[in-house]
Amino acid sequence: MPAMEWRPWLTRWSDEWVRSADTEPDPEVVRTRWLGFAPAGEQAIAEAEARIGLRLPPSYREFLLTTDGWRDAGIFVWRMRDTSDIGWLRDLEPFWDDDWAELCEDDRQEGTCLSRGLLISREADAGILYLDPGDVDDSGEWAAYSLFSWRAEPPERFPSFTALMEDLYAEFHQMRKPEGETRDSWDAKVEQARLDALAGDAVGADAVLAEAEEFGLERATVLRAQLQLFLDRSSGHSLGRLPFPDFVPEGFLADPLFTEEFLPLLFAQHAESSIPDRNSQLQFAMNGNNPDLHLLVAEYQARLHRGERCMTYGNPEFDALVRDAVDEHGADPDALWRNIDAAFAHWRPRTPDHIAPVALLADPAVAAALTPERRQNLLSRPRGDRR
Repeated sequence: MPAMEWRPWLTRWSDEWVRSADTEPDPEVVRTRWLGFAPAGEQAIAEAEARIGLRLPPSYREFLLTTDGWRDAGIFVWRMRDTSDIGWLRDLEPFWDDDWAELCEDDRQEGTCLSRGLLISREADAGILYLDPGDVDDSGEWAAYSLFSWRAEPPERFPSFTALMEDLYAEFHQMRKPEGETRDSWDAKVEQARLDALAGDAVGADAVLAEAEEFGLERATVLRAQLQLFLDRSSGHSLGRLPFPDFVPEGFLADPLFTEEFLPLLFAQHAESSIPDRNSQLQFAMNGNNPDLHLLVAEYQARLHRGERCMTYGNPEFDALVRDAVDEHGADPDALWRNIDAAFAHWRPRTPDHIAPVALLADPAVAAALTPERRQNLLSRPRGDRR
């Protein structure tokens, strides 16, 4: 992997931060459009290395040669340390190792990542950033970690300081959603991932969309939720986010992709939920303050109670073929699959962002016939405008 070019990347981050700030930024930051400081000199770095007794890892060293410290790393770290005050976590803030060591996923004999950690954050929201000199890769990079007590999770590991900073940058984008070059680039990548998914490269598209989700692109979540259902992904993370008030994009609840595909599936999953004292994804969503969703669910329930046909399998031609197959072969999963397999050539997206036949999974008989291999088989075929 090529080395990070820190100056242009940090300059873009700084400019995006200033333009998207929801409070009055530091006047100096506004004037300079720079969240950093003056570069550290080689002598200052050498003195810091002499103080800790180790040479710093390459990516962190180059970062310091670009800026000796940093403001607002992500959303929850307000100030990073500089060459004058980086030091061992065990000396500067020893309570972290006392309280969190048992959560470290560390099989090394010489302490934990916390007891070995070099503290590089100065001010944060009940959290720390640190580097581990006991976990070094072939290029000399130390593993990097973030830990926030309010997350109640083990320290999160990154392969290098660069990877940690990239994650903090993505967090900033996820929370602030600044307009500009980065956002435009990810919008283009998401659109290409949509086209790739329809062309049959679901795995490649899923990888791109997963990263786009980290940057807070809602469209990536809508697209990825469909792929996860067919790629045998166990997390269901994207699907679970769709109906929640803090996610729902404007107009999404009225979109046929939600009303005709995701909503029937959420109802089907709710009906099949068999874990005591655990809410289904639909129940979790209904606990939120979303009147539009509550109305939509109530209307769907009323239609079910009236015995109305509440779902279709897709566009009219595909729907008719699948409905006939279910009527004739609903009790024979293999025969049902053969008919769906043949009918799939007639499947068409309901909307531009519809990339997988989610509604099929809302029918228990069809869902049972679609084994993980068969689901992946469907997504491997060019479809929609990529046929």
